[in-house]
Amino acid sequence: MQATTFWKTVTMDQENLLEKVLEFLRQHHIRFCVIGGQAVNAYAEPLVSLDLDIVVAVDSMDELERLIRAHFVVHRLPHSLDISLPGSALRVQIWMDERYPSFVERAEIREVLGLKLPVAALEDVLQGKIWAASDPERRGSKRQKDLADIARLIEQYPHLKKLVPPEILGKLV
Repeated sequence: MQATTFWKTVTMDQENLLEKVLEFLRQHHIRFCVIGGQAVNAYAEPLVSLDLDIVVAVDSMDELERLIRAHFVVHRLPHSLDISLPGSALRVQIWMDERYPSFVERAEIREVLGLKLPVAALEDVLQGKIWAASDPERRGSKRQKDLADIARLIEQYPHLKKLVPPEILGKLV
């Protein structure tokens, strides 16, 4: 089974949300890159997730939100726009954290879910996971997944270990 077909089956994406979001970004010439767990999957052994986290390079998130709302169901959260459609369990999250937009500049094309997409550079993916694992407002279960993602990256790329703060390294198995 192809990766895209498998993922669409797992996320029950009967509405083709993934393709529609990607097409929307392309039609509006919005530069973006994949971050989060799917970005880790592009560099390490993949794990299943219902989320696709991206960051975009735009001048106005308010304008982007207005455009997106015309095509998708959008929930604004403190740090992201969550995009969905009825008929899909897929969750696309556009992160609005001001630390992430520079990731788009360093992104490289990699395979994600069987598609060639811009993915944050390896060191940027790690940095994003370090920020997430260090965020005390994040759910504990999410922080545990972030630690596992950091461990996956270090196992695949041992040279990254020197970039991980000691307090994070101490939590890894």
